[in-house]
Amino acid sequence: MVNVNGELIKEDTNYLNHENRAYRFGDALVETLRVVNGHIYFLEDHYLRLMASMRILRMEIPMHLTMEFFAAEVLKTVVGKTALVDFYVYRNHGGTHLPKTMEISYTIVPKALEYPFFAHLTGTYVVELFKDFHKSNDLLSTLNTTHRVLQVTGAIFAHENGYEDCLVLNDSKSVLESLGSNLFLVSKNSVKTPPLSEGCTNGILRKKMIEVLKKLPDITFSESPISPFELQKADELFLTHIDYGIQSISRYRKKEYNSQFAKGLLGKLNAVARLTV
Repeated sequence: MVNVNGELIKEDTNYLNHENRAYRFGDALVETLRVVNGHIYFLEDHYLRLMASMRILRMEIPMHLTMEFFAAEVLKTVVGKTALVDFYVYRNHGGTHLPKTMEISYTIVPKALEYPFFAHLTGTYVVELFKDFHKSNDLLSTLNTTHRVLQVTGAIFAHENGYEDCLVLNDSKSVLESLGSNLFLVSKNSVKTPPLSEGCTNGILRKKMIEVLKKLPDITFSESPISPFELQKADELFLTHIDYGIQSISRYRKKEYNSQFAKGLLGKLNAVARLTV
């Protein structure tokens, strides 16, 4: 079942309609939430990110779209279950590039949640730089929209060449993230992740991981650009995403990484999550 503007239906014909602006122009946002036993992890963070993103894209925010309404619609869709939920927001039908209206509709699509608690994924996870296309160093690049052409072509490149994932560059040739997750680099007692000004996705779990890292007494944390040359000098590379938690990268080119530091973060990350429910 999916939830379209508050109505539970078997198939989302509205979202898939060829007249829909999300379908035609990628004029849509998606907020992926983790719901465990009827509780939404990081509800306020997700809601505020969605509101900020809608303002940036000049979508009209309905008066009734409060955080309480947002949460109630999500929970109505999953009916107390444990699930990942994609909350799509898109402008109503009509117009060419210029919309006929700034008013929005929404579709909520639940999907299976493999890991009820955040996990630390290890094993073979080999990455390579994706150089065919770059992300811009701008505010639009930080939004979680449905425009995924770069990620799709990057995933095809990775599959064709035997990689599990690719790392994305920005226009300044700095390393931003993977095709779908935020990137953290560990070198001795320092940890860094690209700042939002570089164009990386403004991930909720990125934000929570930064909160965890800033509280570690023996670690120097910074948000600063990552050069491709730094990748082979690092001790660890790991990714974060709301879908799974932490994914350690095992190899980039000839450099193999350990995963001990990331392993030690898992309990702290789950503790932060439990405080939000």
